[in-house]
Amino acid sequence: MRDYQWLYEYCLNRFGSAEALEARLPQPKSPAELASVGDDRYLSLLSLRIFRAGLKHSLVDAKWPAFEEVFFGFDPEKVVLMGGERLESLMQDARLIRHLGKLKSVPRNAQMILDIARDYGSFGKLLAQWPVTDIVGLWKLLAKRGNQLGGLSAPRFLRMAGKDTFIPTDDMVAALKAQEIIDKAPTSQKDLAAVQAAFNVWHEQSGRPLCQLSVMLAHTVNH
Repeated sequence: MRDYQWLYEYCLNRFGSAEALEARLPQPKSPAELASVGDDRYLSLLSLRIFRAGLKHSLVDAKWPAFEEVFFGFDPEKVVLMGGERLESLMQDARLIRHLGKLKSVPRNAQMILDIARDYGSFGKLLAQWPVTDIVGLWKLLAKRGNQLGGLSAPRFLRMAGKDTFIPTDDMVAALKAQEIIDKAPTSQKDLAAVQAAFNVWHEQSGRPLCQLSVMLAHTVNH
């Protein structure tokens, strides 16, 4: 694999200046910022990510105030009490996206957030203290303990929340293949570990957050 200096120079050449490059790079939240967000906001954001999957984001976002209303502001303590009959009744609410599997994911993920809050003080505190050098471990935890958080849903949610992470998009996977780090989309623990190790090297070499390295790497793929 190439080192960070190559990655930086490639992106610098592509965008023409350091200023233009930096303007395109995301900035993760600090641990204190992550810890300060309430569990209700994380449940809302997690649910938003799940409902956005496979749909036009603007369509989902426009309906989100109605979701906030019917799910009690995404208060986990209230949402977790919503039974199957109540969820099925929401299938008649034209203001919502009527997908029963996704609707059922909300109380299930509320339970996950409550469980994590009992262990860590809050869901945000878990995100704040989780080491970025094992961010794939956090993906695995969310996919295992949550509902409908497999594939790219966990890393995309973390990016939305401001937790530092890379996301194995098609462009990033193509770039990782070109660097001979993996030979296919990373789904196995072995491939995910190889990608994490590569990012850890670039992170150590540059001091940059994973989200910035992820975007830079994706831009090394020619379109």
